[in-house]
Amino acid sequence: MTPYTATTRDIRVTVRAFYLEDQSDTDAGRFVWAYKVEIANLGRSTVQLLSRTWLITDGQGRTQRVHGEGVVGEQPVLEPGESFEYTSGTPLPTPSGFMRGMYHMIEGGSGETFDVVIPAFSLDSPHQAGGLH
Repeated sequence: MTPYTATTRDIRVTVRAFYLEDQSDTDAGRFVWAYKVEIANLGRSTVQLLSRTWLITDGQGRTQRVHGEGVVGEQPVLEPGESFEYTSGTPLPTPSGFMRGMYHMIEGGSGETFDVVIPAFSLDSPHQAGGLH
């Protein structure tokens, strides 16, 4: 479980992905992963996560774009030094793939909006020949 990390404007995003064998059905072409995300505010300003955009690519190169408000039903506010963690998941029709994306944030003091990179991370299962790194 390799951690993938990216920092944008003093906001560090770390992602770890886990293959969920018990929720997957390889015969039906359903492969499921969970991913745990930590968003840490390393800066001096309060920020809020407003929405997110994910690009989910399967092992055949097909990409799905998912956009929505907040994460897991929340729009967390992060004071300087605070972090927020959540776990979510995604199914794919192939035994491997990858995800990447952006969190759309707002700075509390100035009201300035900005995007924070979610690092690309690999979705690997024991059912593929090699990972997409």
